[in-house]
Amino acid sequence: MQGQLRQEKLTVSIQTECGHCHKPLNLEIDSELNFRVQEPQAEPLVFVPRVNFQKLDDPSIIDAF
Repeated sequence: MQGQLRQEKLTVSIQTECGHCHKPLNLEIDSELNFRVQEPQAEPLVFVPRVNFQKLDDPSIIDAF
C-alpha cells in the first residue's frame, strides 16, 4: 500500500505463524500487492481489501472499514 501511495517500488517481509497450527509463516508482499509464501507446503489465505484510494477521504485505510 505504501509503495502505491508514494509511487515507489517496495517489498515487505512478514514473519508470522499460522493461526491454526502455529507453524512459522514467512510472506513477501511487493508494492504491486503480489505476494510470495516462503514455505513450500503453506497455503495461507491472503487477501487485499478493495479500497478506492483515489476517493479515500479517511485518514487511514483502517478508518474506511
